[in-house]
Amino acid sequence: MVVKKDIHSIDNIELVFLTMDDYSELKQAMQEAYSNMPEAYWKENHIKTLISKFPEGQVGIKIDNELAGCALSIIVDYSKFDGKHTYSEITGGYTFNTHTPNGTKLYGIDIFIRPKFRGLRLGRRLYDYRKELCEQLNLKGIVFGGRIPNYHQYSSSMTPREYIDKVRKKEIHDPVLDFQMSNDFHPARVLKGYLEGDKESQEYAVLLEWDNVYYEKETNKASTTKSIVRLGLIQWQMRLYKDFDELMQQAEYFIDAVSGYRSDFALFPEFFNAPLMSEYNHLSEAEAIRKLAEYTEPITKKFAELAISYNINIITGSMPEMVDNNLYNVGYLCKRDGGVERYEKLHVTPDEAKVWGLQGGKTIKSFDTDCGRIGILICYDSEFPELSRILADEGIDILFVPFLTDTQNGYSRVRNCAQARAIENECYVAIAGSVGNLPKVHNMDIQYAQSVVFTPCDFSFPTNGIKAEATPNTEMILIADVDINMLRELNQLGSVRNLRDRRTDLYTIKRM
Repeated sequence: MVVKKDIHSIDNIELVFLTMDDYSELKQAMQEAYSNMPEAYWKENHIKTLISKFPEGQVGIKIDNELAGCALSIIVDYSKFDGKHTYSEITGGYTFNTHTPNGTKLYGIDIFIRPKFRGLRLGRRLYDYRKELCEQLNLKGIVFGGRIPNYHQYSSSMTPREYIDKVRKKEIHDPVLDFQMSNDFHPARVLKGYLEGDKESQEYAVLLEWDNVYYEKETNKASTTKSIVRLGLIQWQMRLYKDFDELMQQAEYFIDAVSGYRSDFALFPEFFNAPLMSEYNHLSEAEAIRKLAEYTEPITKKFAELAISYNINIITGSMPEMVDNNLYNVGYLCKRDGGVERYEKLHVTPDEAKVWGLQGGKTIKSFDTDCGRIGILICYDSEFPELSRILADEGIDILFVPFLTDTQNGYSRVRNCAQARAIENECYVAIAGSVGNLPKVHNMDIQYAQSVVFTPCDFSFPTNGIKAEATPNTEMILIADVDINMLRELNQLGSVRNLRDRRTDLYTIKRM
């Protein structure tokens, strides 16, 4: 009979690196943990080799100075192993010569808790340490073969795959597999003949994986993707300008301001350049906006220069553009490294089609920047969740939405949909609009806006999902920092997981 340790009698719990001085106690602990396999313990030379090759990978938990359990691991170049490898193969015939400091994944060799210390969640501590070590060493993830010790009770009636599926559905309890899946390890495949002599598992094992969301691929570039990204939103005041130069002078003033706060992005609103149409107010609305389209190229060129000189990525909001005699609503991402990329408004509003003759674009894409991957949707496009979901599948961290709304109800549509996009796609969403009025420009009379940075709604984020918001209908800038690493944690450990929990077996969203 095993007498369990009383939690109230514990004075000290510590995680320690194993040494050879621990071997005698370690051997006893293994024999207790694997009492049904009396010969299944590591010999002294095995432990000595592991400690010599990879000391930080061999850890134990001591309770009041008594060894309660341990975890053994190595680093392997996983590309050299077939997914159907055996335990002997992965350990190099128990020589551990498969260990390499330049490997890609942390491989779990063994983990166990002595029976009298079970129920104290010590295994979770060991798994947490492995995850922290994996992140610290910048490895792609953790992998190991997990035993299924209760499978022998069902092997005559179901396959290992069927058994795993029933364990996942909680129809069958498997103490090892249940625990591993509860610690965010996901089954990848069944391994046949994995551990010789494991009669309880019928020599089957489940290949379990955990992905390191913080992994950064090695690069020869002298730069790294930032974790904390600073956003600069420009809540633009519509006013009359005497010419192009005066408008761009005002734009540069705002770029200077947000870059002065070391912002990584400057976001302008949709049709921020509309004041230049005042010169053509004697023309029809359709003719006037086509005259405005003539400024798009010089504005983009100027923004590209400002992005470099102020060391900031500029999202130009949107502007009209003529292509093959068709009028589109487009914008440009002007990167601080000199790159310029184009995006289009795909859904035009009934008013834009009726009054201006705008056409919907045909291209949706995400963009790689020095601050990670981003998406940009112009105003009305944010109200179509399929678009942002496509961008989320491409791995965006931030969605930018330049908008233009004339009334508060129109603004509310954009705002509420943008906030929904942040929640369902586990990303940050920044929206920026224009305020004020343009009495001398037809179809651009009034504007209503409040620029906002939205976040997902979970414990690490603001409870209302709002990182920062501007004062409504006031010309100003809004500066906000967003932490990209928090999105990675949300994806793995969130209260809900909107991206991972999608039923892709029932529905998918795809491009045409």
